[in-house]
Amino acid sequence: MVEAGEIGGAAVFALAAAAALSAASSLGAVDFRRPLAAVGGGGAFEWDGVVPWLIGVLGGGDEAAAGGVSVGVAAWYEVWVRVRGGVIAPTLQVAVWVCMVMSVMLVVEATFNSAVSLGVKAIGWRPEWRFKWEPLAGADEEKGRGEYPMVMVQIPMYNELEVYKLSIGAACELKWPKDKLIVQVLDDSTDPFIKNLVELECESWASKGVNIKYVTRSSRKGFKAGALKKGMECDYTKQCEYIAIFDADFQPEPNFLLRTVPFLMHNPNVALVQARWAFGKDFIPNFAVNDTTSLLTRVQKMFFDYHFKVEQEAGSATFAFFSFNGTAGVWRTTAINEAGGWKDRTTVEDMDLAVRASLNGWKFIYVGDIRVKSELPSTYGAYCRQQFRWACGGANLFRKIAMDVLVAKDISLLKKFYMLYSFFLVRRVVAPMVACVLYNIIVPLSVMIPELFIPIWGVAYIPMALLIITTIRNPRNLHIMPFWILFESVMTVLRMRAALTGLMELSGFNKWTVTKKIGSSVEDTQVPLLPKTRKRLRDRINLPEIGFSVFLIFCASYNLIFHGKTSYYFNLYLQGLAFLLLGFNFTGNFACCQ
Repeated sequence: MVEAGEIGGAAVFALAAAAALSAASSLGAVDFRRPLAAVGGGGAFEWDGVVPWLIGVLGGGDEAAAGGVSVGVAAWYEVWVRVRGGVIAPTLQVAVWVCMVMSVMLVVEATFNSAVSLGVKAIGWRPEWRFKWEPLAGADEEKGRGEYPMVMVQIPMYNELEVYKLSIGAACELKWPKDKLIVQVLDDSTDPFIKNLVELECESWASKGVNIKYVTRSSRKGFKAGALKKGMECDYTKQCEYIAIFDADFQPEPNFLLRTVPFLMHNPNVALVQARWAFGKDFIPNFAVNDTTSLLTRVQKMFFDYHFKVEQEAGSATFAFFSFNGTAGVWRTTAINEAGGWKDRTTVEDMDLAVRASLNGWKFIYVGDIRVKSELPSTYGAYCRQQFRWACGGANLFRKIAMDVLVAKDISLLKKFYMLYSFFLVRRVVAPMVACVLYNIIVPLSVMIPELFIPIWGVAYIPMALLIITTIRNPRNLHIMPFWILFESVMTVLRMRAALTGLMELSGFNKWTVTKKIGSSVEDTQVPLLPKTRKRLRDRINLPEIGFSVFLIFCASYNLIFHGKTSYYFNLYLQGLAFLLLGFNFTGNFACCQ
């Protein structure tokens, strides 16, 4: 059955698509009458002449021997011109038009999400308008009487020396009746020293009357998904109606359960309540982790702000569906079990569970007013590993679950379209592909291939539109927007490689790497730190980024010296510089090769 929210979302999407296509038409975006082949010299290239021409080239001739070196150079240049105009340019021209279509798709998707997000903010829409919420009243939360349900808090961790005390302490201090709360620490640590510290911390809280369980495994099969699955198999889990999940670097406020669980109690069709991540004192007074410690963390915060303010808000307000962020959320135990439980078939087990639960007809609620303290990856390498895992896992899940979405019977056609087109195709495949191929490959190459035609709206108007759409919901970050653009330009290469790895299941598509924490807000200075290890030089620099910087700087220099119809050298120099700096790990707070 189609709900009002889904109809409204579809209407906004249709308006966004109509507006984008109308603008593209007025700018000549949909004028495909221009030949795909390069147009140079006298006219359009004819495909029928390719094979005979190549045979003639491969047959060789006597021109070089008769005419000397200069004639030979001229002959080879003529060959290059003909290959460039007859093969390379037409091939790239096809890629250009594919990128143009994908760019329009991206603009429509971004416009839709931002329009919903702005509309929600303008009218002051709250989840309580659509879903029932009433505070828990008439109960003594210390004695556990009244209407408080049984809740379990799961904390999966792996060698979390810097933050284990923070996460366990925050979970144990949640305002909830002690006999209605179970804190389950799922420790996959492989370091015996850290493992012993975590166990001692659990015993300390148990001595204070907290019902805390310490769970370990003999192997790390399935990584986080395997640990969560192990936790669900414990006998005491069966008595818990709801399960809250927090990664080791997340610290919920004491009233977290009081604000989230009532949504689940009063709405039997809701499976998940997702809260927002917070990284600094702009959301929680007198709190700061590491959102302002470097330029790297500042641009990361922009990325997450857009994700939560726009993507999560739009999905929740229209189709009651979005991706579970893997932490800072509360699940209905029944929904997890009906969806088949936790699976380790991809590196995004949280997204996998969310999609499977949604296909069973369950709805999700995103509450942006509830914020949970967290920590951003503090190094470029850690952030890259995190982004690769997310991008690769999302694309791989699309491959594995697309058919399940198509044949699902418990969701509407509108929701199927939203999940397959917007949630998966555009965000997980189109976005990383078009951004990398068009701006980091085709545009730089175009300076050496004058026959290639790139419409101005594709390299100027669409990026400007996306920039405006992003800035509207991030006005506080306007001053670092140029750095964010350059940083995202570098990240597109990683995300495209990750998406291709996931789609085609290449080597490493199911590789899991835990993001290293630093515990910036740790006040207990007596907690011992692991000794630092010396790294080889090749492990302290990023060769792919350095290689790409050489390519971009070469193209920029070529464009500057041999100035043709296009002038991209200024942008290309900036892009090359960004790749170079990140190649040497300059992220705004520490020195080269640190």
